[in-house]
Amino acid sequence: MAQAEVTETGNGGAADRRTGSRVRGLLERLREDRGLWRRGVFLAAVAVLLALTMILHAQIPNRIGNLGSLTETFLPWLGVFVPVLLAAALWRRSATALIALVLPAVVWANLFGGLLVDKAAASGGELTVATHNVNAGNPDPAGTAKQVASSGADVLALQELPVSKVPEYERALAGTYRYHHVRGTVGVWSKYPLTDARRVDIRLGWDRALRATVATPRGPVAVYVAHLPSVRVKLNAGFTANQRDASADALGEAIVREPLDRVVLLGDLNGTMNDRALRAVTSQMRSTQGAAGDGFGFSWPASFPMARIDQIMVKGVEPVASWTLPRTDSDHLPIAARMNL
Repeated sequence: MAQAEVTETGNGGAADRRTGSRVRGLLERLREDRGLWRRGVFLAAVAVLLALTMILHAQIPNRIGNLGSLTETFLPWLGVFVPVLLAAALWRRSATALIALVLPAVVWANLFGGLLVDKAAASGGELTVATHNVNAGNPDPAGTAKQVASSGADVLALQELPVSKVPEYERALAGTYRYHHVRGTVGVWSKYPLTDARRVDIRLGWDRALRATVATPRGPVAVYVAHLPSVRVKLNAGFTANQRDASADALGEAIVREPLDRVVLLGDLNGTMNDRALRAVTSQMRSTQGAAGDGFGFSWPASFPMARIDQIMVKGVEPVASWTLPRTDSDHLPIAARMNL
């Protein structure tokens, strides 16, 4: 019988030897590259500076153009520089820059990594709320109102309501919400009875904040609706936010004096949870997005959301889910949350 001759090539054979040879060659070239640690010192310095900015953001002074608040408003976006620096470090073949880049990557992950995890429950929640800055120039008030109401919110807050258009919003929402109260340019609509509705003085001279008690089936809940003053970024003045800051302090004081244990704040605060200027409010309340949301939940500008300046905050209740609603004819995105009472 003829026997076929089989040649044993072993594990990998010549191909593996060639691969191993290339790897050894690469390592040898890297060992001989005396600039490996010398190149990229500037990139390494930028990486360290980026990390220090994120770590010490609270120490950046507000005395000059409110630079601290401006940095904190867009703090999550500093993470964009990490992949940019990574690409530059690889292009420069700099071990120094690559190692330094670990620092800002770890700091950013520590600050914001938790927001990338979906913490929202698929179901549950005894109260659903929504809030929307509808934009004074909204061309379709009725359509916007009905679209936000379709979220299923039990309590709906609207800001930037022109006096002339309030009747349009009232008619559009009448079929869904039996109770409502409008004060100046802000309003609250509810499926449950509203009592003790009154103006909240946020030191503006006109009405942009209110408070009402919502009689839910699980007991009373204090609901605050607020639209803090806008901020501006000017070349000659920086981040002008002094009026917003004073109003935030006043709103925080009002919430401190609130006699009810369960409090929900809905509105356009023109500031993020990281902004120290809102500390009078954020220090005593939880963000539903941070506690039970998925992602950053950016709400402004609607065309390309870069910051979450529209907020739902709670005290004495447990957030179950928090999310951003589809875009309307406003320059803000509406947001919603479910919570247990």
